[in-house]
Amino acid sequence: MGAISQISKEKTGLRLALFEPDIPQNAGAILRLAACLGAGVDLIEPFGFLWDDKKLRRAGMDYLDRVQLTRHASWSAFEAWRGASGGRLVLFTTKGAISLPQARFVPGDILLFGSESRGAPDSVHQVARLRVSIPLLAGERSINVAQAAAIGLYTALAQLDRLPA
Repeated sequence: MGAISQISKEKTGLRLALFEPDIPQNAGAILRLAACLGAGVDLIEPFGFLWDDKKLRRAGMDYLDRVQLTRHASWSAFEAWRGASGGRLVLFTTKGAISLPQARFVPGDILLFGSESRGAPDSVHQVARLRVSIPLLAGERSINVAQAAAIGLYTALAQLDRLPA
């Protein structure tokens, strides 16, 4: 399924995007999450695993066939697609951002999560229209990216009154 064909389908919904994911189990869990909550997913290559990895399939189970998925060959390919789609980029980060409870989401937002080992580079931070952090106890660095995606997506859907019935 090509990126351009999905633009109209996702214009009023939310999407999750993974920047160069490293761990297939996390990607699979996020794909399953998106299928269950009705969000599209953008995977930005290169990946730290093979696409047909058994761990990806095991974590995603049979939900992988039910998610609206677009793979982008690079960050620049994703940005070209995003420019055509008009989605606002919302980066979830541990660095200098507003706290999730203060964030205001809008239909069409693309919730972006960095790679597990490197996060997102400064060039990605610079184009994000909103940078959001999930509050943690003092002294704790971060949570698993799949957990962060679940918290972020569920919060945005609840705020927009778009949770599944």
